[in-house]
Amino acid sequence: MAPSFADVHRPLARYFRSRRLRRFARSFNVDEQTKVLDLGGAEYYWPWLEVRPRVTVANYAARDLKRVALDWVRADGRNLPFRDGAFDVVYCNSVLEHLPDEASREAMAREIERVGLGYSVQTPNRWFPLEAHTLTPAFHFLPKRWQARLARNFTIWGRLQRPSRAEARGFVENIRLLSARDLQGLFPDAAIERERFLGLTKSLIAVRQQRR
Repeated sequence: MAPSFADVHRPLARYFRSRRLRRFARSFNVDEQTKVLDLGGAEYYWPWLEVRPRVTVANYAARDLKRVALDWVRADGRNLPFRDGAFDVVYCNSVLEHLPDEASREAMAREIERVGLGYSVQTPNRWFPLEAHTLTPAFHFLPKRWQARLARNFTIWGRLQRPSRAEARGFVENIRLLSARDLQGLFPDAAIERERFLGLTKSLIAVRQQRR
């Protein structure tokens, strides 16, 4: 049986996300008392940490609200149902690039700054040569109309997933990669950290340490 896209993508995602999560925990000195908002996240990767912070997961998709071991809230990241400074730190991983427009990204950035005393916001680097969602080199440099036509048959994602034409079009339209300048513009008070792979910047992380 041929592998699915998930079979190929899962070990890669685990490798990078586990490293990223440990980096986050070190950077913010996370312990059992740290209140973390995982914005747009999931429960499956938090057991990768040895420490168990007080995590609340906010996710717009109801199908992701499994309520296994963490507190879950269904919420739109552009309008969060939390008071100002409710969390020690907001952790947001690979979410910004899926928002539909600049206004949505700006709204989410302001909500992250509002509810978190600190934050760590990661997004794939637009200028990394491999497009992370399709695992296909240089695919994201093509115009969107070309991507929509080619995604089904000329990407690793398309060859393994075998989406319909409409699904392929929707998939590529849901991805808008950011540069370091874009991310800095959204988070002017943050330091932009670079997650490197083979000497190249794979991901960008906007980090602001906790404010009291």
